[in-house]
Amino acid sequence: MSDESPNAKQKRVDSGITRRTFLGMSLGTGATLFAGGSATILGADSSTATSPVTNPTWQLGGDLPVNRLGFGAMRITGEGIWGWPPDRENALKVLRRAVELGVNLIDTADAYGPETSELLIAEALHPYPKGLVIATKGGLTRPGPGSWVPNGRPEHLKQAVDGSLKRLRLDRIDLYQLHTVDRKVPMEASLGALKEMQDVGKIRHVGLSNVDPEEIERARKVLPIVSVQNQYNIENRKSENVLVYCEKKSLGFMPWFPIGGGRGLKPDNALERAAKARGASVVQVALAWLLERSPVMLPIPGTSSIAHLEENVAAAAIKLNPAEWKAIDALAS
Repeated sequence: MSDESPNAKQKRVDSGITRRTFLGMSLGTGATLFAGGSATILGADSSTATSPVTNPTWQLGGDLPVNRLGFGAMRITGEGIWGWPPDRENALKVLRRAVELGVNLIDTADAYGPETSELLIAEALHPYPKGLVIATKGGLTRPGPGSWVPNGRPEHLKQAVDGSLKRLRLDRIDLYQLHTVDRKVPMEASLGALKEMQDVGKIRHVGLSNVDPEEIERARKVLPIVSVQNQYNIENRKSENVLVYCEKKSLGFMPWFPIGGGRGLKPDNALERAAKARGASVVQVALAWLLERSPVMLPIPGTSSIAHLEENVAAAAIKLNPAEWKAIDALAS
């Protein structure tokens, strides 16, 4: 996940309505869940891949094929994204179930816990299955619960990369993202440190988070950038210009808080109507809309519930018709 302001981000994420409340807003909450054991329901062999927009896979950095619906591992930590989860075994089961369902892009950060999310990922999944891409982030520190403080100093970022490598039990991180731009440090200095780590083989690809197009341009003068992670959902499209930039430059766009909260939507809206017509949840339809919005869109919904995880992954099979998609798209106006 990402933000222009780490504290603002935490407030937005934590103040978003819960899934139960969001689902309760729907006229039809019958979720089309996939409960077929360990069968994979995502992947390049999916028969639903009919166009670049609906294609279920994306080449991250041009050489890492990932299923476009990933998993965000922020919520597997304790309350307030702090400390260990109340049910550690459940967190491990969620991670393993995600991989069973075909998710092969897991997003985390050293700030989640802090460190807890990365440790849980390694505990649950190491040795990692072939093709699993773990994306992590650095550049935000956690002095205490509810506190997110940027630190883009080169020496800190180098230490952060080494720390993530150790916790994740990796020799190289497939995607390392600058979690936020530290306004006290020139972005070029922060990214220069990541380039050094990339040059020595500790990072494969570099991404950005909570940035605007001008900052992406600056970053690309320092090193190649393959992805951007900003807040984006049906209701909040302040990063529309960033998404358009990513489309033009073939960068992956990883929306955090991809489902949104539904608080600004009028009752009996297009999202609810589409969900009711399909016997799905509004959460699933919201994710389906994102996947059809752009071929570079890589949603990473997170959860600490296996049932919610299965619901999210099943959203990849939903294909909206043109009228439904257009009506939902108009909700932002």
